[in-house]
Amino acid sequence: MTFLRGMDLSRNIIIALDVMGGDTGPESVIPGAALALEAHPDLAFILFGDEGKVRPLLDKYPALKGASTVVHTDKKILSDDKPSAILRASKGTSMRLAIEAVKEGCADAVVSAGNTGALMALAKTVLRPIAGIHRPALASVFPTHGAGDTVMLDLGANVLVDAENLVQFAVLGAVFAKLHKGVETPSVGLLNVGSEEIKGPDHVRGAGKILADIDIPGEYCGFVEGNDITKGSVDVVVSDGYAGNIALKAVEGVGSMANHLFKDALTSGPLAILGGMLAYSALKKLKVKLDPRRYNGGVFLGLNGLCVKSHGGCDALAFSSAVNLAAELAEQGYIEKVGREIEHLAEQGLS
Repeated sequence: MTFLRGMDLSRNIIIALDVMGGDTGPESVIPGAALALEAHPDLAFILFGDEGKVRPLLDKYPALKGASTVVHTDKKILSDDKPSAILRASKGTSMRLAIEAVKEGCADAVVSAGNTGALMALAKTVLRPIAGIHRPALASVFPTHGAGDTVMLDLGANVLVDAENLVQFAVLGAVFAKLHKGVETPSVGLLNVGSEEIKGPDHVRGAGKILADIDIPGEYCGFVEGNDITKGSVDVVVSDGYAGNIALKAVEGVGSMANHLFKDALTSGPLAILGGMLAYSALKKLKVKLDPRRYNGGVFLGLNGLCVKSHGGCDALAFSSAVNLAAELAEQGYIEKVGREIEHLAEQGLS
């Protein structure tokens, strides 16, 4: 904790940043942190990375510089490093040090745009799951037809799960939705191939039966289908990591295709360009609503510490979204609230 000397500890939330993670490293992390600080003026940062690369960028953002301390390391985890090798050779890397800052109580959350498999493996090893949690899950938010968004998990951390894993994911997601969406009783659905009770694999149907009979921090609404994710039919969509990751990539792919086709249509001729100019205000609102950078940030839920994964190819705005999400959950005491709900599950006979 020696690197905390001279740091303004009166600030409410301290975020540890893996500055060297991602495709561009400090070039997106530093300006992204500066944007997050504008939204959350009480934040402080511990920046883990190559000081020679961090300092020149930090000098451009006086407010961020005053709210940060830099911990030098020139060791980093590469995007193509295998998780099995990383666990053995991660000591002293920017990612590992940032996670350890949370473990040691020096930071309230860690944010990294680095190797997903490495971050998952290191976070689980260093932070450890909350007592009673069998498997941590990866959660994120999706835009919907309405004004809000949908929380979905698991997005790939656990390919094979059982019914009780899905029940725990429902609790993790419901507490997330309560804090993120400000909904007192979030609605929860299980992703399935149909809404009928007889449909789906054993672990999904088994989880549905359990959720229908127990008390969770939300309202279980039965099975939902893939199109319900963006409809906003429920506040939380629960899935195993296999189906969840496929759904995530499918939604991202459709969004990318729609953006491409939309741009082509608006530039297809003079009348199309004129129409685009006339509809500029409406199109600008649509662009903001669907901008994937504003939904960047996957949270590893169920660990004894907050760990947020930013997309590796993020820009400053996207990285700031991941930091904002970490700050939001830390400020509202997500870890403590989940711990109480898992204890409540155990009291109902689920361990």
